[in-house]
Amino acid sequence: MTLTSSPLATLRQMVALLEGERQALAALDLDAIVQSTAGKLDLCAKLEAVERSQLDEECLGALDAVRRLNEINRRLRNLIASNVQNRLGTLTQTGDAYTALPRRSGGVALA
Repeated sequence: MTLTSSPLATLRQMVALLEGERQALAALDLDAIVQSTAGKLDLCAKLEAVERSQLDEECLGALDAVRRLNEINRRLRNLIASNVQNRLGTLTQTGDAYTALPRRSGGVALA
């Protein structure tokens, strides 16, 4: 096994995992999303042990693909979160469902 075959195999696993994560996000499959998160953490731990100097052109290309897929998934997560926030705001008839309620003061009211 060469130095680049292990990182390349790990990067290929990450690409497959990120594609699965995107499908899980689209289906709102919480179990699959959680499994994807755990898988990403495991693969990231493996990749952290690799020196950048060990990566050849193919590995660098796979790394770029992983970065792009992760960014796409991050944006999808943000869109889903925004959609949920808007729906909760509609249900609660407020503009922002996650805004803290104003504090009630027990003291003197200021004019």
